Amino acid sequence: MENKTRRVYRVKKKKKKLRRFMAFLSIVLLLGIGFAGYLFYQTYSAASDSFSALERGTKSELREEQVYLSKNPVSILFLGVEDYSTKGEGGRTDSIIVGTFNPQLKTMKLLSIPRDTRTFIPAKDKKGKINGAYNEGKEATIETVENLLNIPIDYYATVNFEGFKKIVDEIGGVEVQVPFDFWEYTDTFPREKIYFKEGPAKLDGEEALAYARMRKRDDRGDYGRNDRQKEIIKSSIDAMVKPSNLLKIDDIAKHVGDNVETDIKMREGIAFLNKYKTFNSSDIDTLTLEGTEDTIGGAFYFIPSDESLQNVQNELKKHLEMPVDEDETAESDSQETEQQ
Repeated sequence: MENKTRRVYRVKKKKKKLRRFMAFLSIVLLLGIGFAGYLFYQTYSAASDSFSALERGTKSELREEQVYLSKNPVSILFLGVEDYSTKGEGGRTDSIIVGTFNPQLKTMKLLSIPRDTRTFIPAKDKKGKINGAYNEGKEATIETVENLLNIPIDYYATVNFEGFKKIVDEIGGVEVQVPFDFWEYTDTFPREKIYFKEGPAKLDGEEALAYARMRKRDDRGDYGRNDRQKEIIKSSIDAMVKPSNLLKIDDIAKHVGDNVETDIKMREGIAFLNKYKTFNSSDIDTLTLEGTEDTIGGAFYFIPSDESLQNVQNELKKHLEMPVDEDETAESDSQETEQQ
């Protein structure tokens, strides 16, 4: 009888432990579900805060049919906006980068357009520096880039300096290969010098911004600056996909919501991320727009060459799976040459 009582006691004890374990497991699951829901809510809120539709609608005039992120080859215009001197109003485009994505090939082509590029600005009905188009708004910049490259811009995203720095800090910095020793000022006052030493380096947000912006102390001028901007983007992509940054998605999402504008809808973004979940910097091919520098009317300009402009146009068109006419002339740049 005593042995039977002991057995019953042991069974009850095991059941009690099992109930405690199941209760603990349920709590963990609920917390996990709650955390996932929280992250989803934060991401959704950020996407809602960032979303800003274009007046032209969702389709470029250079498209016959609507295209969709992750389903079709698309282009995205990335604009780095300096707006601290205007207290967040207006500003100018410090960097203009076009990325084309091909969901079948799972590759990206990246082109950085020098901000001093002389081209026709439709909104102003005259030629000028491409970064001056932003004075007429982001849609004017999109139209100007389409006119220069003769490709549709399907989506856009702008980020201000403060947002760039915060996002880089949140993902733990970016790794770069500093090409030579140099220094650059910080973007805010009082301005201080940041020194860079040749070789591998890990940069925080403020350092990454200075690294990407420096031009005056680079013998290659805009070419060197553009290469460093593309290097930062590649490094940021590699950092973003690290597992350690997945738990920071809510903080990253907040910075995006506060400092980024885009016409990419949340459902499109999620589908895009699923399509490109194994994407890294090795899938990126960088393009360079070559040309000459000149002073016209007292202003400094970068003049892209006819041949380079046409080659870039054709490369981007092929990646977008658009028809390419090999005999096609780069009309906008030809007009530029004639006027000089």
